[in-house]
Amino acid sequence: MDSLRFTAIPQSAWAALCSLFTAHGLLATVHRLCDTVKWDGDLVTDRLIWITLLVKLGVVASVASILARVVTFRRLFFAERRSRRQTLALLAFFLVPLTLGVWVRFWVPNFLAADISFETVVLLGLLLGPRWAMLGGVVLSGPAVYHHEYLALPFNVALGLAAGILGRFVEAEEIWSFTPFIDLSLYRWVRRNLRQPRIDRQILLLVLIAIMEMLRDWVAHAYAHPPRLFALLASQIWVQVFVWLSAPIDVGIALKVWNALRVELKLEEQKRLLLEARLDALQRQINPHFLFNTLNSIASLVRMKPEMAREMTVKLANILRALLKDHDTYVPLRDELSFTDDYLDIEVVRFGAEKLCVKKEIDPRTLDVLVPSILLQPLIENSIKHGLEPRLNGGTVTLRSRLEGDRVFIEVADDGVGMGNRPVSALPRTGAGIGMKNVQERLEVLYGNQAHFEVVSNPGRGTLVSIEIPVNLQEAQ
Repeated sequence: MDSLRFTAIPQSAWAALCSLFTAHGLLATVHRLCDTVKWDGDLVTDRLIWITLLVKLGVVASVASILARVVTFRRLFFAERRSRRQTLALLAFFLVPLTLGVWVRFWVPNFLAADISFETVVLLGLLLGPRWAMLGGVVLSGPAVYHHEYLALPFNVALGLAAGILGRFVEAEEIWSFTPFIDLSLYRWVRRNLRQPRIDRQILLLVLIAIMEMLRDWVAHAYAHPPRLFALLASQIWVQVFVWLSAPIDVGIALKVWNALRVELKLEEQKRLLLEARLDALQRQINPHFLFNTLNSIASLVRMKPEMAREMTVKLANILRALLKDHDTYVPLRDELSFTDDYLDIEVVRFGAEKLCVKKEIDPRTLDVLVPSILLQPLIENSIKHGLEPRLNGGTVTLRSRLEGDRVFIEVADDGVGMGNRPVSALPRTGAGIGMKNVQERLEVLYGNQAHFEVVSNPGRGTLVSIEIPVNLQEAQ
């Protein structure tokens, strides 16, 4: 550099620093800052370096935040396993904009912060491995080699290899928890090692990134006339120290942005798995409960009516076959009704056709609506066992469904003895209320506040169980 003269930065330029971390205002801010810098001596070079380091923080944070908002990037970046094609696609998310940033360094005077190729290669090595980091380094060095910075290619390749080996040595969680707050890391390291000396891989990561930046500066200084490798070279050693420390800070900022998103996605996944585990537990609770009651029904007929017992056993086999088969959480209402028909056939045989009557008032438009599997059988069982069975002359179970807008209404009604004045929440977890309580909890798990479960019971006149769920399954999920 020939000479530099630094003119006073107007107040509006300092105010514009507030927009550094937004991608839209970043380039305009840099233009205003860079226009205030003119060549005049080594001292002012250090001032330009300070501005560059500050702007680079904004560039790294902006790029990391923008990438984190892209759904495809998140899916590829946080995938546990990636094919070669997927890794190339992920690499393109990094290389396309950041290679452009290297070009911008040559196009825009003094906009040195646009080139974050060093930090990018380090990140690729730590997160993707040495081969992909070396490939990324080759691509990122293209604009520099084109402008006669010939050492950029071998340096980036060596940097990618070193960062990749370092990433294999350090545990993944230690990489994600790497912090840009160097003073806190050093304080934590000193305090921990005073108690029990050991190798701290996070501090090792911090030191090695800074050493790699020092090597770049050394090579750039050795081949400065003409320049064969880009680096920020300060005239004062203390300014150069900040240059060395800025590299791990920039890497840490990007990791912090992505780790925050990673933690958020993990929490969402844990929530989903918890709901699935709870739903599976509720589902397993229904099967033995239903089997126990059905076997009791068959046992009561074995001696007196063996033919009926045989018929019920065949029906039970059909039901168990359906229960043991892997099925989806949601099934069409048509299939759910078909499943309950076998159960009702068993109960009709047990009670007699003269004592148990089944009516269906099904809206044909609801047959293809998806409902939770094994939704109706526990409710029908509750109506028969605790509504009609205590009644000497039996009664009628009625199934209804109707479609109103984007909601489907399903009802199970009986004209039995009723449930007294007990609310559904007072039903015990065992015995009479397990099926109904189970259905209520499953609806809460699957639909949240979008589902409504209501029980209306009049002593001596029967019970009506009403379910309201959204038709749009995707909205419900």
